[in-house]
Amino acid sequence: MSEALNEYILNHMDEEGELLAALNRDANVNLLRPRMLSGHLQGRILKMFCHMLRPKRILEIGTYTGYATLCMAEALEKDAEIHTIEINDEMEDFIMKYVSRSPYADRIKLHIGDALEVIPSLDMWFDLVFIDGDKRLYTQYYDIVFDKVPSGGIILADNTLWDGKVLTPPHRSDLQTIGIMDFNNRIKADHRVEKVILPLRDGLSIIRKK
Repeated sequence: MSEALNEYILNHMDEEGELLAALNRDANVNLLRPRMLSGHLQGRILKMFCHMLRPKRILEIGTYTGYATLCMAEALEKDAEIHTIEINDEMEDFIMKYVSRSPYADRIKLHIGDALEVIPSLDMWFDLVFIDGDKRLYTQYYDIVFDKVPSGGIILADNTLWDGKVLTPPHRSDLQTIGIMDFNNRIKADHRVEKVILPLRDGLSIIRKK
């Protein structure tokens, strides 16, 4: 997509709001990999998905700055909640700086730790799961959350086109690309789900459990 067309899209959709704009600026100035945050377009799409799906409970794997977390929380009903897991404890202060300023802070439960260890401790169902953590572990995340998603539940997976690297055989040391390709192949072969990849930003897979 051309930069001009992307700008046109952003100018003809809902604004991200002051809090998210401030978070975005802060990330771009102070973090090493600001490109990792979901951003304006994907954030509004995640919010729209949540409005349509009306999940009671969301699981997010990979909080990073909390941008996507805050977007999804905007659309939750008062009795709904989002559990988000971030492995990097150094991000906690950044995340909570913005979560604490959100009017939806009471709907957000932050867990600091390894998702593969945290998820088994969460004895609950999730209507919506958003996978955006370590690309090498996508298949493991999928396996560990699958039984926690009811029939009709949705699993979203970010970065599943991985800058187009999925089109060529990866170097054996490129474990992130290998992880994404293994995940995509696994989902394609899984007849328990319906699936589609949206060419949004770096690829967003929508997976519906039958």
